[in-house]
Amino acid sequence: MNARWGDQTRIEAAKELLAKTVDDLNSVPNLEIGLRVYGHQSPITATFQDCNDTKLEVPFAQDNFHQVKARIKSIYAKGTTPIARSLEAAAGDFPDNKSRNIIILITDGLEACDNDPCVIAKKLHDKGVNVTPFVIGLGMDLSYLEKFKCIGSYSDAETKDAFAKVLQNVVSKALLNTTTQINLNDINASPSETDVTMFLYKAGTNELAYTFTHTINKYNNPDTLIIDPAFKYDLVVNTTPKVEKKDIIIVKNTHNTIVVDCPQGYLKARFTNASKPYQIDLRVTQNGETKTLNAQKVGASDKYIVGTYDVEILTLPRIYVTLNINQSTTSYIDIKAPGVLSYSAGRGIVGQVFTKNSNGTWEWVCNLKDNSRRGTWSLQPGQYKIVYRQKNLKSSAYTLEREFRINSNKIASLKL
Repeated sequence: MNARWGDQTRIEAAKELLAKTVDDLNSVPNLEIGLRVYGHQSPITATFQDCNDTKLEVPFAQDNFHQVKARIKSIYAKGTTPIARSLEAAAGDFPDNKSRNIIILITDGLEACDNDPCVIAKKLHDKGVNVTPFVIGLGMDLSYLEKFKCIGSYSDAETKDAFAKVLQNVVSKALLNTTTQINLNDINASPSETDVTMFLYKAGTNELAYTFTHTINKYNNPDTLIIDPAFKYDLVVNTTPKVEKKDIIIVKNTHNTIVVDCPQGYLKARFTNASKPYQIDLRVTQNGETKTLNAQKVGASDKYIVGTYDVEILTLPRIYVTLNINQSTTSYIDIKAPGVLSYSAGRGIVGQVFTKNSNGTWEWVCNLKDNSRRGTWSLQPGQYKIVYRQKNLKSSAYTLEREFRINSNKIASLKL
């Protein structure tokens, strides 16, 4: 516990946050707390560790919060880690077996003595001891935390901020016994979608109550959340497009599951023959809609709710595609790499560039910069012509035109 977390040691951070938590618990009705500490009395040496170094520092009692806080401040980490013996002793610390008895075990190390915490946990269970342990591992490898699975619910905290959140969640679970998971279902009604921001507003208002990044936990299930059951909520899942669910009720003293259909797949536009990375954007809308849902780069992959989309690729000339996004697969749009038109003129010109359609007609592509003598344009492969005249010649009779072809990754140079 003496390892450092930034400008504090773990024990200093734990003491600070525990003291704050005790303050927060002071107003909770019908609650008594106690404090048992291990590894704080006998220093560990190269030849000795005191496996009996565990002590009930503050017994359970009403209104002992200030006493617990004061004792927390005076504790220092210097001994070994007798988790099993502390767990067994803690089960006997409770005044009776009729209350809802809960242990919150905080450690940054594994069992260091000869007892197995799993054996002790089983003994307590077999004796009918009504104790629910929560284990918080500080800065521990996640594979080590698996060893606490036999004891009870466990969480990991790699930083002080993470510990603050984990401790708050554990206390909320212990007191409220009200938990929630949000299932983001795929097309097969499996809760496999994840890694998206979720907003929970108080129902019917713009008051944002919770913000979560959806997470699949280490058991491959949607993570368990602590949400106040005193309110109804409107949920916004920030997929593309967003998905909403309104008037959600959180039922007290049970595990709630909120199910939202969010099947998603990927869209990616790519060049088939590019000799270098071209920076071209594309605009995505829902089929038949005009509002832009997303702008992404050609070559990038973005996620969308399963459905039909219209894509405008901002090449010259524009490319328009309608395509379907399917569950957990990537829908590709293949584009030929552009080429370059480079023109120069002896005098300033005005003009426009046109491309030849498959039916032989000509379609406008872009305007030349007014009174320019040179310029470049990235154009898709195809047949083009430039129609122009000198800016200072005031007669349509001076109109000229030049046809040219654009090939991928090539430069077409025109002298006008």
